Amino acid sequence: MSTTQFVISSLKECLQRSPWSDELLAVWVPIAFYWVYSTGFHFLQKAEIPFIEQYRIHTSSDMEKRNRVTVGRVVFMVAFQQVIQIILAVVLLQPGDPEMLIVKQEKTLGMLTSGTLRVLGLFTHSQSLFPIARQLASFIYWGVVPVFQFFVAMFILDTHQYFLHRLFHTNKFLYRHIHSHHHRLYVPFAFGAMYNHPIEGFMLDSVGAAFASKVARMSPHLCMLFYAFSTLKTAMTVDDHCGYAFPWDPLQRFFGNNVEYHDIHHQPYGIKKNFSQPFFTIWDYILGTELSVQEVKAKAAQKAAQKAE
Repeated sequence: MSTTQFVISSLKECLQRSPWSDELLAVWVPIAFYWVYSTGFHFLQKAEIPFIEQYRIHTSSDMEKRNRVTVGRVVFMVAFQQVIQIILAVVLLQPGDPEMLIVKQEKTLGMLTSGTLRVLGLFTHSQSLFPIARQLASFIYWGVVPVFQFFVAMFILDTHQYFLHRLFHTNKFLYRHIHSHHHRLYVPFAFGAMYNHPIEGFMLDSVGAAFASKVARMSPHLCMLFYAFSTLKTAMTVDDHCGYAFPWDPLQRFFGNNVEYHDIHHQPYGIKKNFSQPFFTIWDYILGTELSVQEVKAKAAQKAAQKAE
C-alpha cells in the first residue's frame, strides 16, 4: 500500500469512529481550544476595555503599523497547518484493541502490585498487605506514571523546539525562506501563535509534539491532554503570543517562558535570544541565549533616566 493510499484509508477509518473516542479527542480538542482561546483574546483586543488594556504589551496602533502580515492571512495559514496536523494525528493515533489494552493494564498492575508487595514485605509481615499493595499499584499506574510521562514529553518537546528554533535563526537560508514568516509579527497576537511557514509548522510543532508523546509512551487520552495543554501554553501557542501580561494568568505566573519572555524574541533587540519554547527556559539559561524580562525593563528604565537628564 502506498503512502497516499494509507493516509486515505486512515482518514476513511477515522470518519467511522466516534468523535468522543480518545484518538479523535486528541485530534480535535487541541484545535478547538486554539480557536476558542484565540478568539477570546481577539475580542479583548477589539473591545479595548480600559481595565484589560493596562496589561497589554503593545497598542493596537503598534500592531497595525509594525506587523507585516494581515490577520486574515494569519488565520488562513493557521487553518492550513492544522489540516496537516489532523492528517498526521489520524495516521499516528490508530485505535488499539480494547481487549488487548485491558489485558496489558492488568498485567502491568499485577507487576506493580507484586513489586509493591515485596517492598512492603521489607517492613512488615502482615497478612493484609495485598489490598494496600493493589491500591498503591493503582495510584502509581493511574497517577504517578501519567504525570511522569507528561513531564518527560514536556522536556522532549522543549529540547526539540529549542534546537530547531535556534537552527532556524542561525542558518540564513532557513531564516530567510522559512522562519522569517513567523517574525513578520513584531507585535504578536493570539491567532499568530501558529502562524508559520508550513514546513516549519510541520517540523517544529506537528513532528515535535508527535515525537514527544510517542517517546513518552502516552496513551491517546493523555496525548489529548498534552496536545491541548501545549496549544494553550506553547509557542505552538496562544498564551505566549496573546499580547497581554495578566498577573493572574497561571500559565504566565508558573512558567518563566511566558508572554513577556517570548515577546522579547519578537523584538529587534531580542531576535537572537529566548529561543526556548514552549514550557521552560532551561536551554536558554544553559546555553547563554537568555534575555530576561528584568534585564529588558532595567535597560529601558536606564535609557529613560538618561533621556530625562
